[in-house]
Amino acid sequence: MSGHSLAGLASSQVTATALGPWPGDDPLEATRTIRGELGSPHLPHLAELPGRGVGSDAVGRTAALLVELAVDVQPHGWRLVDRPGKDQQRALSALATDINVLADVAGAEDASAEAVKIQLRGPLSLAAGLYLHNGERALLDFGARRDITDSLAAGVAEHIARIRTAVPGAAVVVQLDEPDIAAVLAGTIPTASGYRTLRSVPLDEATAAWRRVVEALRAAGVAETVISVPEIEAPFARILDSGADGVAVPLKALTTRQWEQLAGMVESGKRVWAGVLPTGEPGEALPRTAELVEAVWRPWRQLGLPASSLAALRVTPSHGLAGHSPAAAKEILNRLTRLADGLNQLALG
Repeated sequence: MSGHSLAGLASSQVTATALGPWPGDDPLEATRTIRGELGSPHLPHLAELPGRGVGSDAVGRTAALLVELAVDVQPHGWRLVDRPGKDQQRALSALATDINVLADVAGAEDASAEAVKIQLRGPLSLAAGLYLHNGERALLDFGARRDITDSLAAGVAEHIARIRTAVPGAAVVVQLDEPDIAAVLAGTIPTASGYRTLRSVPLDEATAAWRRVVEALRAAGVAETVISVPEIEAPFARILDSGADGVAVPLKALTTRQWEQLAGMVESGKRVWAGVLPTGEPGEALPRTAELVEAVWRPWRQLGLPASSLAALRVTPSHGLAGHSPAAAKEILNRLTRLADGLNQLALG
């Protein structure tokens, strides 16, 4: 673990990170900006640059890591195929470039951040985003869902090893993204024809899939794994049942019941990554730091949580930043670290 454990990461203060997607197509500029803005105690992340095209998208980037499952791109999206082709190679090449750039930038720093975060598409949203030979989503087929989960669990070890080599001594944190989880569990994802929807995936199966991947990440030496979900029908209890260390969720539309669930998580020692900063439309003015502090502190107080427990929080934007300009994305990171400072002042009383 290179001296870093979850206990070591359970910071005594509020920290900031971003969700992964970043504007532009220059990994060097992205890495310098992210690490410049999110130095210790904050959590810099490996940028995802979907603007580079095929293979730099979230589904392709994770699918390229699958073991004994190959993918390529068809007009409707990424498809499982018999042997790897040029699209999978593009994805792996882009990822290798990003990791090499991370190693170069981190290696040149006077004081490197104590941790680094990577993002992976979670097994259920990955199955929703991959297609079978017959053109249907892999999510349709129980065997395909199981194979994708097992393949992802097998593929993470080598990926984590490469990240740890790039930033020696840094703890690795993983964010498993499940953007489609509400539709997966509700059975509202359309079939290829669009005339009907795919059957819902049972909650027990979803929990087991997450557990499989979370355990593989832990075995690979990952210090902290959170599962990132939209606020709609977010299955917080199931996420925690899987052994994940916490959840990442946008705060804006959370119900009172969901806030109560988050409070329970904090009290049980889990992490909450709070999507406090609404990213809005590109060019839109950001909320003032004081407003953002109040958006967290008001419900926190109403739930009876002590100010000292704010340290369970990591603050994030509500969404990825790929749609913004690099300058605007940098300003969002700056605002997040100021928000963390404001919450830390409250936590210290």
